[in-house]
Amino acid sequence: MASEWQRHEVKALIEDEILLIGDGYRAKNQELASSGLPFARAGNVNNGFRFEDADRFPEAHVARVGNKISQPGDVVFTSKGTVGRFAFVRPDTPRFVYSPQLCFWRSLNKDVIEPRFLYYWMQGREFFIQFKGVAGQTDMAEYVSLSDQRRMHITLPPIADQRAIAHILGTLDDKIELNRKQNETLEAMARALFKAWFVDFEPVRAKMEGRWQRGQSLPGLPAHLYDLFPDRLVDSELGEIPEGWEMRTVGDFADLQGGKQLEKDRIVPNGEIPVFGGAGVMGYTDTYNADGFVIAVGRVGAYCGQFFSHRGKAWINNNASLIRQKKEDFGEWLFLSLRHADIDVIKKGAAQPFVSNGDLSKLPLVWPSEKVVESFLQFTVPLLKGQEDANRESKFLALLRDTLLPKLISGELRIKDAEAFLKERGL
Repeated sequence: MASEWQRHEVKALIEDEILLIGDGYRAKNQELASSGLPFARAGNVNNGFRFEDADRFPEAHVARVGNKISQPGDVVFTSKGTVGRFAFVRPDTPRFVYSPQLCFWRSLNKDVIEPRFLYYWMQGREFFIQFKGVAGQTDMAEYVSLSDQRRMHITLPPIADQRAIAHILGTLDDKIELNRKQNETLEAMARALFKAWFVDFEPVRAKMEGRWQRGQSLPGLPAHLYDLFPDRLVDSELGEIPEGWEMRTVGDFADLQGGKQLEKDRIVPNGEIPVFGGAGVMGYTDTYNADGFVIAVGRVGAYCGQFFSHRGKAWINNNASLIRQKKEDFGEWLFLSLRHADIDVIKKGAAQPFVSNGDLSKLPLVWPSEKVVESFLQFTVPLLKGQEDANRESKFLALLRDTLLPKLISGELRIKDAEAFLKERGL
């Protein structure tokens, strides 16, 4: 019952060594390197971690950072600049070093504070009101100091209830994470096959070297595809390509159309129709200006030249462009071709990078033949559709989690009712 929940001063929990709150290490530029542990900034945190573009902190110097290195169970909070993003450090999360843009809350006594409950509590109303009350108190960028956080209060249910709430919401997040990993595998398979056929020309080389004989099947190369591929390479402006394949441009396969700005009040966090901006999906809306297998490209900003796809209705906003295919059947091949193209050669602008539609339409591509592309799509379309199915399920699970979270964290919804609700839905 919510009446059994107790409100605590965060400062008192720290003094009693139940909770630790820390911030990040102020690394000098010369301390960072190209290898080592990720040096996590706010941009690497958003309901999880993405360290692909993170700076690195040499492992040999980790002793310098003290306790400012991640541990499983840490709850991460972006406390400077983009305030209010959260992530939970899972047992399989790679170790990383905290930057000053981040704070971490660490349960030191798991019989008093369940770490994953703490993660969900920080996304609830009680914490939101407290951090919003101090985040904008200066003329500088939003900032929530350690002192501000120590003055906060937290309402804790009995530990058994904390664990039950963490389990209910964690079950949904675990399924979302499983879908994310599955999608990474499916995408890697599709991209690996594309690279083998259309970048490395592995079927052609296998025939040239005698590794692939008529009537023989190789991994990813069934025997019935043998006659689709030539047995020699010839020179082209992009280097060697299979004999009979042609140099084309993006404009041969698609028309490029700039996106249109959508009013901010028409963009919401959840929905069915994604809004694509310069960095990908920026929200959802109830209208669309593209349909089918939609390919969008970031046109302006740090992410310009990145390609995104979606099957169904979508809105392409003004910092992106729509790549409208002339032949819908080859959309997936075109998308993967663009993902492998050398887009850097057409980027312009230093302070504000951009890619023009005219330059993108002239970008060269290697065209094999319709039969080769059709055979390729027989392998890859099921993989891409598997991704889309998982994404749809994850959106539903996230919406369900976000609906249950405030009701469970506040005690408004009984744990037994939430458990029954999930059981009815097979979760």
